[in-house]
Amino acid sequence: MSSAKARSETIQNYLKFWKFLDFPNNGFSIVTLALCCSIASISLIFYFAFSNHPLSYISLNQKIDANYFDYGKVDGFKKTNISHILFGIGGSVNSWNTRKQYIELWWKPNITRGFVWFDQKPFPNMTWTETLPPYKVSGDTSRFNYTCWYGSRSAIRIARIVKESFELGLENIRWFVMGDDDTVFFTENLVTVLAKYDHNQMYYIGGNSESVEQDMVHSYSTAYGGAGFAISYSLAVELVRILDGCLNRYHEFYGSDSKIQGCMSEIGVPLTKELGFHQMDIRGHPYGLLAAHPVAPLVSLHHLDDVQPIFPSQTSMESLKRLISGNKADPGRTLQHNFCYDLRRNWSVSVSWGYTVMLYPSLVTAKQLETALQTFQTWGSRQGGPFTFNTRTLSYDHCESPLVYLLDRVENVGRAETLTTYHRYLPWSSNNRECGHCNCTSALAVEFFNVSASKFSPDLWNKAPRRQCCEIINGSDGVDSVVQVQIRDCMRFESVTPP
Repeated sequence: MSSAKARSETIQNYLKFWKFLDFPNNGFSIVTLALCCSIASISLIFYFAFSNHPLSYISLNQKIDANYFDYGKVDGFKKTNISHILFGIGGSVNSWNTRKQYIELWWKPNITRGFVWFDQKPFPNMTWTETLPPYKVSGDTSRFNYTCWYGSRSAIRIARIVKESFELGLENIRWFVMGDDDTVFFTENLVTVLAKYDHNQMYYIGGNSESVEQDMVHSYSTAYGGAGFAISYSLAVELVRILDGCLNRYHEFYGSDSKIQGCMSEIGVPLTKELGFHQMDIRGHPYGLLAAHPVAPLVSLHHLDDVQPIFPSQTSMESLKRLISGNKADPGRTLQHNFCYDLRRNWSVSVSWGYTVMLYPSLVTAKQLETALQTFQTWGSRQGGPFTFNTRTLSYDHCESPLVYLLDRVENVGRAETLTTYHRYLPWSSNNRECGHCNCTSALAVEFFNVSASKFSPDLWNKAPRRQCCEIINGSDGVDSVVQVQIRDCMRFESVTPP
């Protein structure tokens, strides 16, 4: 008799046993109940002892998975918040003194959770302040193969951060977010993005490189690690089970993120792309990229040491602090792109909230306005493309090239609105321009833009994406040095359509 058939008959006998036990409504003794339980227990013992059913049919891997799930059990009805995210930051002791300043920009002591994972124990003279996350030292990876001739073995260590983070067994974790020590996260928007997804399902969330040449080498299916990527708890359970074997199977892959993606292929989970993760695989000035941000929350920036400062005439760190000043006032609206027209003066106005305003002394189509100005080159070859998004070259026609205004200050207006001011940046907006077929005199007189907006509700990202509308409040035929712009929800049947 097969073990399956024997098990089936035994179960049927148990059911008959309980069916024919007639418990009286009154006078049922505790002794009788105990006797029944004893008989059932002895029967099970004899069944497993003398049947062909193996006691070890639950494999070691399955037992480990069960323990892992216990670590992260949370109230599934509670909305995801920052406490549900565990950050794993890949760091190096040798570069820490120059990289830690990036982490201090976004890390929130006693709020954000996670660790910087070092390649060795920190030097005795390294200071550690409360503004920094705690650290751990990665485990030994000498047993793993690595054969990429132009890469670094550190890719193995960094790939294993998700496993080592998982095995800490911290409670109430829904998402594991990996990043580099020069990644700047915008945590409120990260929470907004992850809250859209069910952490009980297997999700692998991130973004690609901006340079096609990078994606062709390292795969369009990869979530690039510098931009950061998120792995749901349920997926982490599967990933840590096979990760070490994956690292050896994909020993020729260059980076940790490529190795992780190889494992995802084996599990069968594709990349869920979110457009707010920015690897910043570009050279030159990021202005054009950031001034035409897609309709998506800004989640991260990377490679900020390898591009020119976001704000000219400032250091990279000063520039980031200025950008973050706007983000603190209204996280969801940061870099959101809006444009509108002043039909009286034939102007086109493009607003990248919290960063820049561009004023065109002519009517430019919406398709042009939403396309990034190419102020940058590709990452490796430093060529003019291709990129994973459309770009346009800056026109030599002064009627089609913009006057540029950069963020000057941010103010809260009550609890529900903001007022941002943008000042003209003369090196990019010279008054010495001749406008042949358009009248740019009134445009050249504008020194400031004041942009008012209601604070962006994170719930808007749960709806179908749509760029908000704007209007110029003080449009007139006169000469104004300050232009007032209002950003608002689009009305029904409203579109940005020039005549």
